[in-house]
Amino acid sequence: MFYKKIDFWGTTSLGERGQIVIPAGARKALNLKRGDKLAVISKGNKFLGILKVDEISKELKNLLSKLEK
Repeated sequence: MFYKKIDFWGTTSLGERGQIVIPAGARKALNLKRGDKLAVISKGNKFLGILKVDEISKELKNLLSKLEK
C-alpha cells in the first residue's frame, strides 16, 4: 500500500503565492528532486496529502497484477 507508518517531518507555511516548502528531511527520505511530479490529494477539508506520481503508478500496476491472478 501507499504507507506503512506515518512520519512527521515538521511544519511548513503557505506562502504568499500559495506555495509550500517540503522539509529537507522529507525530501531526502522520499528522494524528491526538482522537477518530480507530485499529486496533491485531499479528503474533505481535513486532510491534504502529496504523493509522488511515479509511486502511484507503481502501486496501481502492482494492484492490477494482483487482481489479474
